[in-house]
Formats: sequence, structure tokens, C-alpha cells
Amino acid sequence: MSFNDNAQLDTSQVESGGSGGFRGGGGGFPGGIQVGGGIGGLILLVLALVFGGNVLGGGSDGGGATSGLPSQQLQSDQVSAGGQVDRNAFSQCRTGADANKNDVCLIIATVNSVQDYWTKTLPKYQVAYEPAKTVIYQGQTQSRCGTANAQVGPFYCPLDRKVYVDASFFQELRDRFGANGGQLAKEYVIAHEYGHHIQDLLGLLGRAQQDPQGPNSGSVRTELMADCLAGTWVKHATETTDANGTTLLKPITQSDIASALSAAAAVGDDRIQQKAQGRVTPETWTHGSAEARMKWFTQGYETGDLNQCNTFGVPSVS
Repeated sequence: MSFNDNAQLDTSQVESGGSGGFRGGGGGFPGGIQVGGGIGGLILLVLALVFGGNVLGGGSDGGGATSGLPSQQLQSDQVSAGGQVDRNAFSQCRTGADANKNDVCLIIATVNSVQDYWTKTLPKYQVAYEPAKTVIYQGQTQSRCGTANAQVGPFYCPLDRKVYVDASFFQELRDRFGANGGQLAKEYVIAHEYGHHIQDLLGLLGRAQQDPQGPNSGSVRTELMADCLAGTWVKHATETTDANGTTLLKPITQSDIASALSAAAAVGDDRIQQKAQGRVTPETWTHGSAEARMKWFTQGYETGDLNQCNTFGVPSVS
């Protein structure tokens, strides 16, 4: 979906990430990171299964396998010498027109829309919405869940209730994983991560760890629910507004939906496993098949109702 050119962006909802060698303790993912949920966790897990070892690296020594997602450089005037996205870079992101031509600005605009939607919507289900900031970084940054870098991809950290995203992931999503590169494909990724924030507020996010693998596991159900929640935002996205009441997004098109579905399918366990290891092993799935991801995104989009996203209330999510 394209943004309305005159919509005003609120950069206070995002933060600039910096480089650093912090490692979170414990966790279940190589490199010490504890991924609460997200697109990136799937890619990391598959790489760990195929290559073994420390996929993340995580420190300045860059140890471990180097088979992760390469970082695409942001524009030179947006990145400081230390590898962090300079906060002044956000001054370039003022309007919807900026979001339509710059991926960093697109992240900010999408965060604005998603949070406006949940601020207005979640209280209808008797739950107060608590805003969550998004950290936009380049290369590597610190989170309370551990060191985040471009190899991990976007994720939500429940320990600090923030979303982490390196904008270079969008290029990787298109070039390596086959998403069609449309605007909604990118926006879906951000909306999915905020779906995990909603699960956190609902007290559901921890169920992913209770049953972490398999086609109907708690992990898969958690990820598919986040896809469905992203779909509910898409249903109502054109109703979201900036602080002045200006509509943020232009009307949705069938091309937009096809773009989102291509992204959902591209990060299905089966698609990524086939690319990475030449075979599909459902017993190790953590995010769901391409078909299931498209199904639950569509469920959210067609109903626009959080209650229709209860992946834990059905015998099978496939």
C-alpha cells in the first residue's frame, strides 16, 4: 500500500540503533539472542540447522558461520561511522511521500499506522494498548534479547518490548526468498512483528516456547497468529491517520494483497528449508508452511477481527 503524500510521519515512535557487542544470556538461539518472535527467527533457525555453530556471530570478533543475510548499505548520509543509523537520518522522513521512496521512512510510516490501528482497536477487546518502539539499525545493534544483526532479520524482543529491523532485510526478502518486492510485502513484515507485541500484551507470546517445533506446535501457532493479526491491520489500514487526522494510506489494491501474500509465502518454513537444505522437514518447523502463512494472513484480512485469529483454538493450523 502506498502512503498519502501529505500524511505527516511521527519519528518519535522509532529509535536509532547502534553497533555493539552485548550478548543476552541463555536462550535457545545461537549467539545468545532470545528471539521473542518474528520473521527473522525462522531464517536464523534454518541456518543453524544447516550450517551449525554460531550463526549470529554477535561480537566484534565476528566468530561463527558467515552464512547469514548480508547487510545492504543504507544511504551514506544515513549511517554514522560507528555503523548506527544516525538519528538525524529520520529528519528526512517527514511525509508519506518520503515513505513511498525510502525504506527507512516506510518503516516509520508503517509503525505509525500499525500503532494507530491497535491504539484504537485493542480497547474494543478490553485490553489497553501499550506503544512499542521500533529500533531501526544498520549492521548490528543491542537489544535486551541479545545482539541483533542483519543475519537475524526483523524480530520482536519481549524483554524490552521493542521491534528490531534492519531495512536491508526487504532487499533480501525479495532477492533471496522470492517476495515480489511490493510496498505491502514490506509493511506486512512490520505488522507481523507488532502482532507479536499484541500477543505479548495478551499474555500469549510465551506459548511459543512451550512447544517449539512441529507443524502444529505452539511456535507455529504463535507465528501464524501474528500473520493473522497483520492481516487485520491491512483490513483497516486505510482508516489509520496521522496526528492531524490525515489518512496515512491510499486505498488497497489486489496488487497490494498479492504482494503481502508473496512475502508470507516466501518466509514459510517449507520454502526456506527447500532453498537452504534441499528438503523439507516439518518436524522442525517453527513458523508454518507457506500455505498456512497465506491462509492465516487472509483470515485476518477478510475478517478484520482479532477473535478470528485464535490459532490456539483449532485442532490444526495447516
